[in-house]
Amino acid sequence: MPTQMQRARAGEVTPEVAAVAKSEYLPAEEVRELVAAGRVVVPANIGHKSLVPMGIGRALRTKINANIGNSTMSSCPREELVKLQNAIRYGADTVMDLSTGANIMGIRQQIIAHSTIPVGTVPIYETLARANGAEHLTPELIMDVIRDQAEQGVDYMTIHCGLLREYIPLARKRKMKIVSRGGAILARWMNDNNAENPFYTLFDEILNICQQYDITLSLGDGLRPGCLADATDEAQLAELHTLGTLVQRCRAAGVQAMVEGPGHIPFDEIELNMKLQQKICDDAPFYILGPVVTDCAPGYDHITSAIGATMGAFHGAAMLCYVTPKEHIGLPNAEDVRNGCIAYKIAAHAADIALHRPHAQDRDDAISDARQEFDWDKQFSLALDPDRARQLRQEALQEAGKPADSEKHAKYCTMCGPDFCSVRISQNL
Repeated sequence: MPTQMQRARAGEVTPEVAAVAKSEYLPAEEVRELVAAGRVVVPANIGHKSLVPMGIGRALRTKINANIGNSTMSSCPREELVKLQNAIRYGADTVMDLSTGANIMGIRQQIIAHSTIPVGTVPIYETLARANGAEHLTPELIMDVIRDQAEQGVDYMTIHCGLLREYIPLARKRKMKIVSRGGAILARWMNDNNAENPFYTLFDEILNICQQYDITLSLGDGLRPGCLADATDEAQLAELHTLGTLVQRCRAAGVQAMVEGPGHIPFDEIELNMKLQQKICDDAPFYILGPVVTDCAPGYDHITSAIGATMGAFHGAAMLCYVTPKEHIGLPNAEDVRNGCIAYKIAAHAADIALHRPHAQDRDDAISDARQEFDWDKQFSLALDPDRARQLRQEALQEAGKPADSEKHAKYCTMCGPDFCSVRISQNL
């Protein structure tokens, strides 16, 4: 069956493209043209039956991804489904299963079966888990994993195909060398086997599988900078140029592709990084991690990265990969997923308002009306995280010694009280 890109090039507005156009308030023909050109992707494996289609591209609303998955040290299938539920509840547009521990296929099957949003993976993780060590990893096993994941219904896959053997010496010059798990695994394999990156040498075979199942490729940044000192360096840019050539190979095969980006980047270099990607990769959708704009706030990296994510989205990033408070510290739990999603929904929403996306500000205008009227219930219902807003309101009333029920319709908050409330005072003007 032809892919979304191939059908778009043939002039067909597929049901998936029509659904994306409706949700984005755009003409269906415009979205079809963007998909045909490779500037919008619609991740939709033909086997993912519960999927509600969505699109990724800088002409559309900014999307966010939530990473979940177990590790060799923590979590189980039940906990991962709770994380999935939190991700969807708090606004994730896609979710990636990055499981590296036990029962990877079983966890992924449960996630796909229960997910209405696209599911992504990083096949090298499962490959390494099956191999029981990098020394046993083989190209044949890589292809087996990709086929198995395709058959399960994975909508997009991150493959670190741009990290070539010749780029490894560039990484040796860095303060933090290689921080991408997939990139580090492959660099070691290339050194140990005196061979080229198998994701690069097998790229045409991978494209055949993606074409068969209509899987979107997310071309991974194995050399993304892991600290500010390594940002926008020779290693990062060398890989980016290779990814640009691979985007063209994807398009020639009718396979949808997006490109992954940094990483840790000083705030003043974010715009440059977005523009470089657009030029080098012919405006393929850019999927960025953060960027994290300062390295000295562990425990708060959902904030340090959301600052960079807003700037990245404003300058052209199409999807933001969330960062949780546990980045650099440990495996996120369900509450970390919630905090990461909300931080990134704020970042994406702020960028969409600044970019004047259709109806982006409607929610903000509605909550402003509710605030003016002291309609607390409506304020909470319009909030990105209604439960957190209600919780903080109740805490404030309790701290002030006020019963929550009797103050439900109070025309003031405990910050100002009834006598100093500017909104209440100005209503009398």
